[in-house]
Amino acid sequence: MTEFRPSRFQILPPVIKNLLIINGLVFLAQSTFPEATNGFSIDDTFALHAWQSELFKPWQVLTHLFMHGGNLFKLEIGHIFFNMLALWMFGSVLENLWGSRRFLTFYLASGLGAALIHLLFLSWELAPVISDYQRIAQLHMSGRIEEEAQLMVRFLEKYNLRPSFSFYQQQHPNSVTMDTVFEDFTRAYQDVKLNTPTVGASGAVFGILAAFGYLFPNTYLYVYALIPIKAKWFVLIYGAIELWQGIQNSAGDNVAHWAHIGGAVVGLLIVITWNKTNKKTFY
Repeated sequence: MTEFRPSRFQILPPVIKNLLIINGLVFLAQSTFPEATNGFSIDDTFALHAWQSELFKPWQVLTHLFMHGGNLFKLEIGHIFFNMLALWMFGSVLENLWGSRRFLTFYLASGLGAALIHLLFLSWELAPVISDYQRIAQLHMSGRIEEEAQLMVRFLEKYNLRPSFSFYQQQHPNSVTMDTVFEDFTRAYQDVKLNTPTVGASGAVFGILAAFGYLFPNTYLYVYALIPIKAKWFVLIYGAIELWQGIQNSAGDNVAHWAHIGGAVVGLLIVITWNKTNKKTFY
């Protein structure tokens, strides 16, 4: 079957509608309170953090799905706009096909699976960073200042960090208080490498894309409203791009590519399993 033509199609089915509303309200709250207020930060509390971070909380694997980067009042809406557009375009078809309960189960499972795969990748990525930091901390505790300062500079270069530490502009690092230097270094290490938050529904949306491509492989999509491409090729090409970018892991790339890949893989596995056990649900 190449086209989807349900008998009772809802343009905005209930789960999709509520997901759009929830994401919109959370984005409004993020934009209204972008900084910590009275010691409370929306991003620190509900965005997903590496489990090695002191900011990690178990509920973040779910709550980060309803958060997005950007700011409504500064018209930085690209992240949430394209996620919600894809959620509506492809998710509406799946919810009409499966029903609201099954679609919500699929959506949350894809998002949670994406989060777990992302955390596994972060754990692997952060392992050498944490090891190098602990080595510097040991040198600091033992008072080996010269070695500590040298390793700090190497740390900055190795992990592409350019914070403005007081010692970094000094020709002689020993001329400043190393306790202060170490505090600044630790703060930057935590903020830039360890406590960087992950937000967005992209993992769940990629699960939806994978399911749509599997169920309706020959349905034509129109890229930029002009270029026709079958859903199966669109999903495969998009997935290949994400995989390549994830492997590249370029410096400065703040996109959670492995969460996207994880969401797509989990979504595909779910829909294949459902298709085997309940073929009447699929076309």
